[in-house]
Amino acid sequence: MPSSNYDNAAWFYDQLSKLVYGKALVNAQLYLLAHILPTSNILIVGGGTGWILEEITNLYPSGLIITYVEVSEKMMSRSKTRLIGNNQVIYINKAIQAAELTDKFDVVITAFLFDNFRGDTLQQVFDAINRRLKTDGIWLNTDFQLTGKWWQNLMLKSMLLFFRVLCNIEASKLPDIDGLFRDYQTVESKSFFGQFIRSAVYRKTKKV
Repeated sequence: MPSSNYDNAAWFYDQLSKLVYGKALVNAQLYLLAHILPTSNILIVGGGTGWILEEITNLYPSGLIITYVEVSEKMMSRSKTRLIGNNQVIYINKAIQAAELTDKFDVVITAFLFDNFRGDTLQQVFDAINRRLKTDGIWLNTDFQLTGKWWQNLMLKSMLLFFRVLCNIEASKLPDIDGLFRDYQTVESKSFFGQFIRSAVYRKTKKV
């Protein structure tokens, strides 16, 4: 079976997200960017079409080193057209588990990444990223959450089924994202779209 990626959705992904969620997916990620400091060395995993690069550049037009890891070739092609100012961006078109990274990063950014995986793959993805974040570094994560509202579960199941068929994602339910970050300190968090979307700032407190 081919591995999952979003090649089939690259051409309409941003438009679909705006149609379904309005500005919530964007606003949830923008909320986290204030935690990036000047001259940071940043790792972005699963950045999609790359619009976040332009938003980071609006914040810091220069001085950043960004490693951008995205498994979808078509998503990566779109990402490479983004304005990055005088920042340095290293593009890696591989799964994070296969990416050969030598740097330790100050900041990690993941958005709607972990809801694609399950079981061993989920842990492998998390561990591959965790190894590259410096102790006391920050991890900016945005993903879905279920807070007991009936419509959340309906939307989640519909969305996962859609992308499982179209993009071959593994997940059929939302993973325990809080469990992944059990060894991290939660600095702050905020919910969006009727609490269905949660953005959180985590600080790494353990060496790996």
